[in-house]
Amino acid sequence: MLFSCSTSNRYENEVIFRFNIPEGVSSLDPAFASNLGNISATNQLFNGLVQMDENLNIKPCIAKSWERLDSNKTYRFYLRDDVYFHENEVFGESKKRKVKAQDFVYSFNRLIQSDLMAPGKWVFNNVLRLAEEKLAITAINDTILEIKLKEAFSPFLGILSMQYCAVVPQEAIDYYGDKFRSNPVGTGPFKFQYWKENTKLVLLKNPHYFEKDERGVALPRLDALSISFIKDQEVAFLLFLKGDLDYLSGLKGSYKDELLNSRGELREKYQNQIKLITSPYLNTEYLGFLLDSNASVSRNNPLLNKDLRLAINYGFDRVKMLKYLRNGIGEAASSGFVPKGLPSFNAEKLVGYSYQPELAKKYLIDAGYPEGKNLETIVISTTAEYLDICEYMQHQLGELGIKIQIDVNPPATNNELVANAQLRFFRKSWVADYPDAENYLSLFKTSNFSPSGPNYTHYSNEKYDALYAQTMALTNDSLRNIYYLKLDSMIVADAPIVPLFYDQVVRFIPNYVSEIGVNPMNLLELKHAVKELQN
Repeated sequence: MLFSCSTSNRYENEVIFRFNIPEGVSSLDPAFASNLGNISATNQLFNGLVQMDENLNIKPCIAKSWERLDSNKTYRFYLRDDVYFHENEVFGESKKRKVKAQDFVYSFNRLIQSDLMAPGKWVFNNVLRLAEEKLAITAINDTILEIKLKEAFSPFLGILSMQYCAVVPQEAIDYYGDKFRSNPVGTGPFKFQYWKENTKLVLLKNPHYFEKDERGVALPRLDALSISFIKDQEVAFLLFLKGDLDYLSGLKGSYKDELLNSRGELREKYQNQIKLITSPYLNTEYLGFLLDSNASVSRNNPLLNKDLRLAINYGFDRVKMLKYLRNGIGEAASSGFVPKGLPSFNAEKLVGYSYQPELAKKYLIDAGYPEGKNLETIVISTTAEYLDICEYMQHQLGELGIKIQIDVNPPATNNELVANAQLRFFRKSWVADYPDAENYLSLFKTSNFSPSGPNYTHYSNEKYDALYAQTMALTNDSLRNIYYLKLDSMIVADAPIVPLFYDQVVRFIPNYVSEIGVNPMNLLELKHAVKELQN
C-alpha cells in the first residue's frame, strides 16, 4: 500500500506508478547521486541546465539556450524564467520561489566544498578556480549564467547533464543542513512526500512543473510514484507478475530464463501481458590486467607479456558466452572498449578481438608458452555474480593450455583490492558517468592511476596520453570521434584489458504502462510515463 488504510481512499482514483530500487537509496541530495539507486530517485526530483534525449543528444532543460565563447573556454547559458522550486516552508509565506542564475552559482560551488565530501566534486575539475573552493561561475543577471573553463573541454555539456549538477535552493540547505538528504527541495516533475528508509519512498506530482510534451500537454502524467526497496530480486519479480509493481529492470539469473528465450526474446506465454524494452547500455564489462611492474604483486607476473594477453583475448568465444549465459542479451565486445550506443562507436572501422583459437595459439608461442607449457596458473579475481562467465573462460582457455584459477571475493573487497593494485587479473565494469567516449578512454590515462583515478590497469603510454590531450581540445564532433577511434585502437593493440561484452538495457513493463522510454545511460525517466487504471 502507498499510505496507511486511513488515508488510502484519498488516492483511490489517482495514477500511482510503483517500482522497486533493489540497491536502495542512501540520499535524495543530488550531490550524492553516485549510484543507480540515488540517481533513479533524484532524477524525478531535480533538474539541471541541460538534459539528454533518448539518443544522448544534449537538449535544453532549465537553460533554454547557450553559446560558447573565448575559443570554447566560456559557456554562457540563457535560463528560462518560469521554473520554480517545489513549494516548501523554507521560502516563507509564499512557499515558492523562482529559480535564478544565482542558484546555479550556489549549487555548483556547494558541490566542491571540502566539508560536504560530495562524490561528484570531480565534475568541475575542468572549471577555472577563483579560489580553492570557488569556481569561475558568474550570474550576469537572473537569467544569464557564465562558466569559464581552464581549457576547451568538449564533453562539458554532457557532464552538466548529470544529477550532480542539479540546482538546489540555498534556503533549503541552510534550513535542513545534513537532513536535506531526506528533505529534498528541487524543481523536478515530482516532489518529495515521504521516505521510510529501506522500506518506502513516495513522490507526488509537481503541479507547477515547467516542461510540457510535444503536444503542449503538462507533465508529468502520473499522480505519484511509490518506490520500494526489495533486495530479493525473485520476490520483486513475483510482485511484478502479480501486478503489484509496474516496472522491472535488468536481467537477473533468478528470472531471466523464465522471461526470455536463448535469443533474448520475450517468451510467448508473457507476450500478452508484458512488454520488453531494450537499448544499448553504456556499460562495458571487462577483465583488467595490472600492468604496473612496480606493484608488489607484479613480481614474475607472466601477464606483463603482451602476447600472452592477446592470446587470452583471442582464446574464447564471446558470442557463445552471451547466448548461453545471458540469453543473448548484450553484444560481444569485439570493437574495443568504448561501447555501442556512443557516436564514436564504429564496428567497421575498429576491429577488436574475436574468437580465433589458431591466432591465440600463435600468440602463446610468441609469448614463450607453446600450448601453455611452463605457464603458471593464471588467477582471475571476480565476484559471485560473474562466476559463470569466468568459469566459461576457464574452460575455453583451458583447451589452449592456459590454466585458470578463479578467486571469488565480495564486491567491496574486490573493488578495494583492484583500486589498490593488489590483483593481477580482475573483473570490472565501467558504466558511463556522462555520454561521451572520453569517459571510457580516460581509464587509460597515466595521470588517472588508481586509487586516485579509474586507471585500474595502470596502463601507461606517452603516445596515448599525448593523443588524448589533443583529442580533448577538439570541438568538431566528427573529428573528435575519429580521434576516439584512434585511442581505442591503441588499447586493442596493447591489450591492457579483456573486453567481454557491451551491456544492454533491459526493461519489462506491463501492457497497461506506456511512454517509458529507454536510453543508453539506463536513466529512468518517468515524466512522460502513462499508466491506465486497472479495474
